[in-house]
Amino acid sequence: MQTLVSFLRGVNMTGHNTIKMTELSDMFSNLGFKNNKTYIQSGNVIFKAAGKTSQQETERQIETEIKRRFGHTVPVMIRSVADLRLISEKNPYLVEPDFDPAKMAVIFLKESITETQSEKMININYPPDKYQLSEKEILTFCPNGFGKTRLYTNFFESKMGVTGTARNWKTVMSLLTIAEEF
Repeated sequence: MQTLVSFLRGVNMTGHNTIKMTELSDMFSNLGFKNNKTYIQSGNVIFKAAGKTSQQETERQIETEIKRRFGHTVPVMIRSVADLRLISEKNPYLVEPDFDPAKMAVIFLKESITETQSEKMININYPPDKYQLSEKEILTFCPNGFGKTRLYTNFFESKMGVTGTARNWKTVMSLLTIAEEF
């Protein structure tokens, strides 16, 4: 069994794409995933899956079931514990003199960034905000906060043609801690 973390885009308790976390956990159980644990109201689920299917197949299975059960089309991004550890280890912003985890986010992408998508970001710079492209993530650090930055999910989706969902650094580290203890 492999411990995985799901990142659902646009799922919340009220408003658009409403799904109660208890119902989401039940859905994961019904799909055969073990030890489901939801984290806050953001659509994050930590769970165990038999290693028989790829992460992409598991994402499709969850997306299909969300559509069937709740009527929502919701992109799902899955990462393993090893994936989250690597993001943590390669975070270039931890050494910033004014690093504040509330001012950093990871945008988890549905697909790997292509060379064409990466090229679209050459010479894009909005100081003091910073970003770094990774294989399937974009790390952003906005020292003045996210209220006025351009470097957030919608910007990258529009500019690069990607699909993603963001979580702040504290949430990412909390999910990693929980997943490592599974």
